[in-house]
Amino acid sequence: MSSMYAEIGSLKKGSFVIIDGEPCRIVEISKAKTGKHGSAKAHVVAIGVFTGNKRTLVAPVSQRVEVPIINKRTGQVLAVTGNTAQIMDLETYETLEVDIPKEEEIRGKLQPGAEVEYWEVLGKRKIMRVTKTA
Repeated sequence: MSSMYAEIGSLKKGSFVIIDGEPCRIVEISKAKTGKHGSAKAHVVAIGVFTGNKRTLVAPVSQRVEVPIINKRTGQVLAVTGNTAQIMDLETYETLEVDIPKEEEIRGKLQPGAEVEYWEVLGKRKIMRVTKTA
């Protein structure tokens, strides 16, 4: 697992955090100070990168949380079969199988010869966008 730790108070909208073992993009974060004897709390709302599920996290601002290290790579589509695409990495020439995302804009452009940007996060891969069509 490639991740590092950061304090919740240092996270911002658009950054990433791991909640319940799922890498998530933060869509909303609010910080609230409590009374004399309490500590400031952060309320984080995030969307899962792979599942699209909404997750929340409430914790003290000083608490350390896991932040995923995202490896953004480019590849060329070799073949599309069913719900998977075979991609060749353009740096290492390694071929790999990646599930095709449900987004219709990516699905429509995905064809052999197209170049894609895919992310490797916590040992999983996801096609994020098509950069060049064939």
